[in-house]
Amino acid sequence: MDIYKLSFKKPNGEEVAMSSFKGKAILIVNTATKCGLAPQFDGLEQLHQTYGAKGLVVIGMPSAQFFNQEPETNETMTEVCRINHGVTFQLTEKIDVNGKYTHPISAYLKQELKGGFFGSRIKWNFTKFLIDANGKPFKRYSPKTAPEKIEKDIVALLRKS
Repeated sequence: MDIYKLSFKKPNGEEVAMSSFKGKAILIVNTATKCGLAPQFDGLEQLHQTYGAKGLVVIGMPSAQFFNQEPETNETMTEVCRINHGVTFQLTEKIDVNGKYTHPISAYLKQELKGGFFGSRIKWNFTKFLIDANGKPFKRYSPKTAPEKIEKDIVALLRKS
């Protein structure tokens, strides 16, 4: 499997091919606006602002699979993230990260970068996946890993690209 063969839909339903990000480092995060970890939106936005022009793409993939902590609709989610956290990075439509209807991007990343003790399953909101500029999954980060703790890996990947 190749991440560049996959795609996602924006909250408005517009299809985005992952191949449009060739040559860029990509940080994919399953997000939720009502999660206790939602303040991480601020750190993700900071990474987007700091490194977006240098080749980083941040993609938030909202999921309501963990206690319905993403109650917003596709129509309201982007606005809530912008107002509450200043988010300007790309969000997708709401997706499933586990189970029968797992989004293909989540399925691919879980297969390539298995988690810890519990295997590949995503355990909570704000699990993060970093992909290098060649589309190769680089590293998986736990939900509690603050975005700023990923910065050194992002800088290293951007230097290589």
